Amino acid sequence: MLLFSNMKGILYIVATPIGNLEDITFRAVRILKEVDIVLCEDTRVSAKLLAKYEIKKSLRRFDAHSSESGRQAIVELLREGKKIALVTDAGTPGISDPASLLVEDIRREENEIKIIPIPGASALTAALSASGVPASDFLFLGFLPHKKGRQTLMKEIGKSEHVVVFYESPHRILKALAELALVVPERKITIARELTKIYEEYLAGTPQEMAKILTERSEKQKGEFVVIVSPK
Repeated sequence: MLLFSNMKGILYIVATPIGNLEDITFRAVRILKEVDIVLCEDTRVSAKLLAKYEIKKSLRRFDAHSSESGRQAIVELLREGKKIALVTDAGTPGISDPASLLVEDIRREENEIKIIPIPGASALTAALSASGVPASDFLFLGFLPHKKGRQTLMKEIGKSEHVVVFYESPHRILKALAELALVVPERKITIARELTKIYEEYLAGTPQEMAKILTERSEKQKGEFVVIVSPK
């Protein structure tokens, strides 16, 4: 028993569905069943996923507002030997979310705690795979800043000779297209939304064409957008 009491825990970085709840691996479901605790952005969202696969686990919130002391509390649980799964509301943790902060803390402080990725869905790779845009190499910018640094990134997009991908909210997609129209007016833009859901959609054209299509729609924009800017 003394041997096992000295064992450190494991943090699993578990990718979850980006829309369709069936887009999760067998391995991810098994891990979620085996761990002691599930860390998640929104307990309500994760509870629905776990309920679908008849998994009952202790859920704890971990998001961009989690403090350093909160991260340290998680590290302590891992030191005690707990097995913990870290999930995001949708997709792969660490891609445009704060999972990297926790992982960085653990790697800096504890070499004996294992960190194991459980790969799966990602809006980035899903959008690129069905876009028809050659993407042997690309620049991913995550969510663009609302104000500070946004225009600088737009200028970099204009100069880029690589495919550029970023995420945008429905509230700012028209603003983003207007900004792209200034820096890459003739480039092909592909926008994808509602990925893996019933109303999944891909649109492609110049920034002005994309803005016109979205503006003429009567309903409000829904779902986060993946924006793919073709290279020069």
